[in-house]
Amino acid sequence: MTRLLQSVLAGLVTALVGFASSFAVVLAGLRAVGADQRQAASGLLALCVTMGLVAVWLGVRQRMPISIAWSTPGAALLVSTGAVDGGFAAATGAFIVSGLLITVAGLVPALGRWIAAIPIPVASAMLAGVLFNLCVAPVRALVEVPLMAAPIVLTWAVLSRFARRWAVPAALVVAVLAIALNTSAGGLHAADLRPTIAFTAPAWTLPAMVSLGLPLFLVTMASQNVPGMAVLAGYGYRPPLRGILISTGLASAVGAPLGGHAVNLAAITAALAASPDAHPDPERRWIASVTAGVGYVVLGLGSGLATAFVLLSPPVLVEAVAGLALLGALAAAIAAAVADPAGREAAVVTFLVTASGVTVLGVGAAFWGLVAGALMLLLQRRRRPEPPARVGDAAGAEADDSDERAAPARV
Repeated sequence: MTRLLQSVLAGLVTALVGFASSFAVVLAGLRAVGADQRQAASGLLALCVTMGLVAVWLGVRQRMPISIAWSTPGAALLVSTGAVDGGFAAATGAFIVSGLLITVAGLVPALGRWIAAIPIPVASAMLAGVLFNLCVAPVRALVEVPLMAAPIVLTWAVLSRFARRWAVPAALVVAVLAIALNTSAGGLHAADLRPTIAFTAPAWTLPAMVSLGLPLFLVTMASQNVPGMAVLAGYGYRPPLRGILISTGLASAVGAPLGGHAVNLAAITAALAASPDAHPDPERRWIASVTAGVGYVVLGLGSGLATAFVLLSPPVLVEAVAGLALLGALAAAIAAAVADPAGREAAVVTFLVTASGVTVLGVGAAFWGLVAGALMLLLQRRRRPEPPARVGDAAGAEADDSDERAAPARV
């Protein structure tokens, strides 16, 4: 019984940390692409329910701690992309396309391998560019609303040192208190706090598919599903990726008309349910991920309250909390982007184009950053060095020229 309680508590912690640490990012992303208050609350509820049901299904079926989460980098992508032609209906269509692409990646293993084959510097740099603007929001908040932002940042900084897992949730609690103290009671009472379901008829436009649907698919695969599998493998679990991609892809497509953008394997919180802290016996840790799934469904019932608080606060304050939640992801993305000297310049180009936020031909910066980085890699692909000249093969001048051509320049 004690061990069972340990797994249940680990699952509840997984759900609480996963929800509290990034729901502000999700709401900010949905609002950025045109969702109104009801659509944003519905999207948060749809995500919680779909990822909770998928986590329960996969955990019970596979008897493995397969944690499911929403795509936090995908939500950050929505913020950086902003409104697309056709409004939230077009964004909903892009969400469906992304979900179907994830499903196809499960049905066609070659597609999943192609995504995994995207050069790490380019993929990581694109993610870093997507996250950048949100991660500088705490700095802007300290300048624009210092009395509200300073306690939030200070709480996060102190707990990052002593209780890192709870740093972002604690900062969120401080943010809620700051919002409550600076908002009239009538503002919260006037809001609809009940669980909201709002159906949005999807519209399909080429710019939205290219600038939002395709990058959302790539970011979700490269930044969530692939690392999520790596985390599980690190704890000795190797679930079938095909079933996971099909389940999460279909769940994403079904939840999209209700406002959800994407669900996928958990990457950050996966360790909470898969580690020995969840249960000493690896074959019993699936109880933690199933409990987390149930917890997400319950937390989704509070989506109306969460949305109301977010909408009553200054936008920069919500983005500041989201930015604090994503600082670790930004650091990891930058480190991976510049780790390989051969791809460093291409990574920088990818990052700059993505972070610029430019829109060309109706297509957002994330796509163009990926294209620019790939082109840079192609341009920088060096020819194999020529074999060294043998003694006596050529005259002195010719040998000097040959050596100069064969020896790569040192930086």
